Amino acid sequence: MRNLIIILVMFVTILGPSAVIAAIGFASIKALGRNPSSAPKILLAMIVTLIFAEAIAVIALLILFQLFGT
Repeated sequence: MRNLIIILVMFVTILGPSAVIAAIGFASIKALGRNPSSAPKILLAMIVTLIFAEAIAVIALLILFQLFGT
């Protein structure tokens, strides 16, 4: 039962940031299609948001390992 809970929590902690990354990719491609000359601003905002999404995923996994580590 404990292993199932760990797997479910790991799934949720990875699913959230993955959805954010997918949404960022979709929105940035859509924005670049509308206004290609704003590429530097879009790229900077996209990179910053990706860094935050990955940081949240890493922190969530570290907390998970700390809570359920043996």
